[in-house]
Amino acid sequence: MNAMTVLFSTDVGLMSLAVIVVTLGMGGFYLRYFMKHIREDSLRAAAEAKAGR
Repeated sequence: MNAMTVLFSTDVGLMSLAVIVVTLGMGGFYLRYFMKHIREDSLRAAAEAKAGR
């Protein structure tokens, strides 16, 4: 439990917590961003393949 006390009560711990939260947030953002563009590209490629027949 000492680690939790250090994480939430010291300046170094709070900065570490902020970095963890920002990193997880960036990971979630990029995951959504990449999945959206992958979906759009696959739909576009399917439409081009269908039009090319």
